[in-house]
Parts: sequence; C-alpha cells; structure tokens
Amino acid sequence: MEFLEIPLFDDDFFKMIFRFAINLIFLFYIIRYLYYPSTRRRDYMFTFYMISIIVFFLCFTLKKYELDLGMALGLFAIFGIIRYRTAPMNIREMTYLFVVIGVSVINALANKKMSYAEILGANLIVVTSMTLIERVIIFKHEVHKELLYENIENIKPQNEGALIRDLEERTGLDINRVNIGKVDFLRESVQITIFYFKNQEN
Repeated sequence: MEFLEIPLFDDDFFKMIFRFAINLIFLFYIIRYLYYPSTRRRDYMFTFYMISIIVFFLCFTLKKYELDLGMALGLFAIFGIIRYRTAPMNIREMTYLFVVIGVSVINALANKKMSYAEILGANLIVVTSMTLIERVIIFKHEVHKELLYENIENIKPQNEGALIRDLEERTGLDINRVNIGKVDFLRESVQITIFYFKNQEN
C-alpha cells in the first residue's frame, strides 16, 4: 500500500528497529559506563547520544539508495569536518565522538553480506578494547575529586609543581595530575580537579 507514491510500510522497518536497539545498547555502555564516570561531563553525553542516533538513521536512510565509493567517502568527509562553534574539543572527547559515529555507521550500513554475528562481534571488539584501555591500562584505579582552591597564583603553568605540592600537603594524597576549572578572580578562587589512585583513600 502506498500514499503519495511512497510505501506506508516495508520489512526494512523491523531491520531498522533491531539494529537501532543493538546500536543503542553498545552506545549506552560506551557513553554511560566508560566515558561519563571519568569525566562527569553531561553536556558531552547529550552530544554523543544525539550525534550517534542521527548518524545511525542518516546512514540507514542513505543505504536505501545506490551509493558508490565516492559518495561513501564524501559522507565520511562531512563527518570529519563537523565542528561546533564553541570551545574546541580536547582529544579525549574527539576520540569518543569518532567512536560513537563509527559504531553507528557500522550498525546502520552493514548489508546482507555481513551477518548479525559479525555486527555483534565488531561492536564487542570495540567496547572490549575501550574497556581494557580505559579501565585497565590507563585509568586503573584512578579517581578524581573537585576542590575549591584559593591560591590562584599557583595555577600559572610555570607554577604547576608548586600547585601539586601544595595540594598534596593539604589532602595527604599522591596526586597524579590536576585539571584547572573555572577561575573566579573577584573571589580569588579556582575550581580544581585532582586525580589520584583510589587505593590511597582511607
């Protein structure tokens, strides 16, 4: 049955819903359980979810047409030049953005030559690799705390060593690194995030 020369329904609808469910499960794990616990950035969570969802449906829709190699490369080029007119993303957020786009493209564009076992296998390899790198190799047992710091003289790049020593004396922790947040020059205070190993906590 058609309406205005467009089919009202076809079997690809079930395929789209099933693949979207697979995509959403893996995206939820990547964004909520890998990215968010180490950054606590809810704004980027919204961005990652919405971009990945739009990319999935965009690719699934375009797959209904005959795409040659040039069109496919052009599609990836569009993704590559997307930039928001805000503060630039750091390399960590850009990597997660690339991952969620890549996972969505894989799940949407896979054709009949690729079985569901291969689709699930590709997703599992991606999330397993990320879990090992994020939780085991790089950030094993590393946690963070946010502090309000009043000696803004120490936030200068050349005073980083003095800043870490001062924070270690005050907190009793062996700090791995610090991240400077919002600076309030009027109140002479700054929000600082310190990173340290979890087994140091009492």
